[in-house]
Amino acid sequence: MNLNPVALKEWASAIDVLVQGDQIMLLRKGGIEEETRRFELKSHSFYLFPTYEHQRTHLVKEPYRASVERSLSEFNAGADRVRLTAYAEAVDDLEVRDFEQLERLYPYHMWTGNLAEERLKWKAKEPLHVLLLKVYKLEKPAEIEMLPEYGGCRSWIELAVPPEEAMLSPVLSEEAFEEKRRSIKLILGQ
Repeated sequence: MNLNPVALKEWASAIDVLVQGDQIMLLRKGGIEEETRRFELKSHSFYLFPTYEHQRTHLVKEPYRASVERSLSEFNAGADRVRLTAYAEAVDDLEVRDFEQLERLYPYHMWTGNLAEERLKWKAKEPLHVLLLKVYKLEKPAEIEMLPEYGGCRSWIELAVPPEEAMLSPVLSEEAFEEKRRSIKLILGQ
């Protein structure tokens, strides 16, 4: 697989849950510093770049709170390196525009209903993007330099110095991934 030198910024705890295979989706509206003021799928394959600033245990369901606590305990605000552990392919970019659709997704993600609802309400004219991801674990995590341009509240970053060639292992078998994907698309009427 040819790896793109692009990364999608996401909560470190959400990346952990993706790497464990507990979910295959991310819910995106875009950061406040997005160039277009809304979320766009800029690349269909990308590294998952861990962020920590907005994670809170009360924003995730009980079984996932330990993931948030662990990632926050490991966070070092002054660190000059970032550890990348996962790569993903966006297989689907589905749009959700109403609360009924959003409620149907509740069993398939780690976030509380309140957080998911807040994401849908924010920038109310824009849809909530439901990215269905085929996730790969880097067999050897990549340590990259944390550059100032990687900061800020935006979704996408271009990696100035991409990791060396990495060996990847799919988190889920093709069959397990497709079963989860079909279930999600079915409940959304896709």
